[in-house]
Amino acid sequence: MIQVDAFLFDILIVLGLSILVLFLGNKFRVPGIVGFILAGMLAGPYGLGLIQDQEIIRFLSEIGVIFLLFSIGMQFSFRTLYQMKKIVLLGGALQVGLTILAAAALAYWMGFPLPSAIFLGFLICHTSTTITLRVFQDRGELDSPHSRTTLGISLFQDLMSVPMILILPILSGQGIRPGEYAITLEVALVAALVLVLVLLFYLLPRLMDTITRTRSQELFLLTILFVCLAITWITSSIGLSLALGAFLAGLLLAETPYFHQAFATIMPFRDIFTSFFFISIGMLLNAHILITHPLLILALIAGAIVLKAVIAGFSSLAIRQSLRTSVLAGLALANIGEFSFVLILAGIEFGFLNELSIQVFLTVAVWTMAISPFLISAGPRISDRICALPLPRALRVGSEPPPGSIAQTLRDHLIIVGYGPNGRNLARVAEMEGIPYIVIDMNPDTVAEERKKGQPIFFGDAANPSILHHAGIEHARILAIVTNDPFSSRTITATARKINPGVHILIRTRFLREIDQLQEIGADEVIVDEFETSIEVISRVMRKYLAPRMAIDRATSRIRGDMYKLFRQPPSVQGVLSEIAIRLPQVEIQTLEVVQGSPAAGKKLKDLRVRTEYGVSVIAVERGEEVIPNPDGEFLIFEGDHIIVIGKPAQLATFASLIERGGL
Repeated sequence: MIQVDAFLFDILIVLGLSILVLFLGNKFRVPGIVGFILAGMLAGPYGLGLIQDQEIIRFLSEIGVIFLLFSIGMQFSFRTLYQMKKIVLLGGALQVGLTILAAAALAYWMGFPLPSAIFLGFLICHTSTTITLRVFQDRGELDSPHSRTTLGISLFQDLMSVPMILILPILSGQGIRPGEYAITLEVALVAALVLVLVLLFYLLPRLMDTITRTRSQELFLLTILFVCLAITWITSSIGLSLALGAFLAGLLLAETPYFHQAFATIMPFRDIFTSFFFISIGMLLNAHILITHPLLILALIAGAIVLKAVIAGFSSLAIRQSLRTSVLAGLALANIGEFSFVLILAGIEFGFLNELSIQVFLTVAVWTMAISPFLISAGPRISDRICALPLPRALRVGSEPPPGSIAQTLRDHLIIVGYGPNGRNLARVAEMEGIPYIVIDMNPDTVAEERKKGQPIFFGDAANPSILHHAGIEHARILAIVTNDPFSSRTITATARKINPGVHILIRTRFLREIDQLQEIGADEVIVDEFETSIEVISRVMRKYLAPRMAIDRATSRIRGDMYKLFRQPPSVQGVLSEIAIRLPQVEIQTLEVVQGSPAAGKKLKDLRVRTEYGVSVIAVERGEEVIPNPDGEFLIFEGDHIIVIGKPAQLATFASLIERGGL
């Protein structure tokens, strides 16, 4: 029976330590997950020993895992998972199988009996889905290629947890008949499949329709909690993990029209209870073992991270993910997951490991989890260095252009990076308007399918200069980056700007806070999902109130202008005027300076015979901070003026030589 006073005191200690550690961590930019783990270390039995009832914390942590995976599941769909089938089945099978083989071989070489060595392989092959996806979620990378690869492989690990537990009695040599376990596993999986189909196509949509018609927030909240916990309990009772059941519940709700409201409803619960999960992980850390066996523990931590990262990266490469994606996914999958703790408890009764081995493994596992956020944060820098190495062509999947040059004849074309919904729509409009374009995408299946349809698309990582060269970045007019990978977008922008300073770079991003950084790197325009969505909501609301179209356009333009102005400097005159030439590739826009002693100084524009004799047009004049658009023939030119002219390259060159060298 729970003693309420003791329970509240434990919660107060945990929350107080968490506030203190997170406050200090915020000062030194330490990830929040690490802060929670440190708080657990301090409060746990191997730290200050402040927590009397650790079972309460572990119970709350399991609730946190449920809500976290539930919220992540709502951000995906069964269609998305179907598109990831190669990652889940092939990539996951390679990662799990190779990790078990390698870990078991090393353990057997170190002197463990074969059953114990295989059991260690089972433990090591798992990854903390909770930590990796939470980090990706915080970084806004949940839809990125490396996040999807990580999720797909992690899902396969969770699915394999059931047969691993069922195999333990056989592995221990207790003479259990394998047929019984095969039948049990088959029944469990069939039951899970039937459950999914029934809930997806019949029960859940009707339930949510009925509940939302009541317009009761309390009823909606309770229904969401009931659905989440009920599906999790059902899947857990047939042998699947809690995390997998919660993820499945989120997937089911994602197929209904109400998942946005459900996601917003569950967020406070997720944030509160997830913190207890990371605190409970910290409580398992035994600093005494690290002190008494420092070299052994450090070597095992480093060995586990390297082994898992290399195997996971290889598994990603094997399913034709790019080198950069494979490195990032490998680092994200390098930790040892929390399900290993469940598995080790199931294996204790069979005597696979002694007490010291168990404590050493737990210490190594928790430390890999604590290091994981730092590894993921350092992933982009590590991947850049690895991609720059002179590796064999077989390893540079997506980092080298395919044979031949698709864009060798293109000039003033559009390069689209990413072929998701935004990329598809942009390509469709470009084709309708006769704009030459080429697409770069990192999904090999999508590329193969679209190439059969005749799309000018190829597989590659646009963050690599050779891929951009292959797309003809030197002669491109516009580069549109519409991927779901924020760091990759920044790398592509910096690389493209270095290769072609004149290319117009347009980036789609998710958050307003990224505008400044993207523009500093070299982006000309940044389209923000969360802000443009709010603009669309405003325009639709105004249409429902029958507002005139002109009033809607005026309101949205003013809001868009005011908001973006807060996050960026006004564009330069040259940047604005260059848009005139986007649809006129045969002309150029140049800025010519009226130097000291220039024959143009002190003359009127009509006296320069700019249009009649040289075939160019003056469209603006910059004089200090002032910009004079469309000056007339009586306009006087002074020394120091910057004349912005448009015309054909040869005509501009002739006029420029006269303005800057004299001769008028």
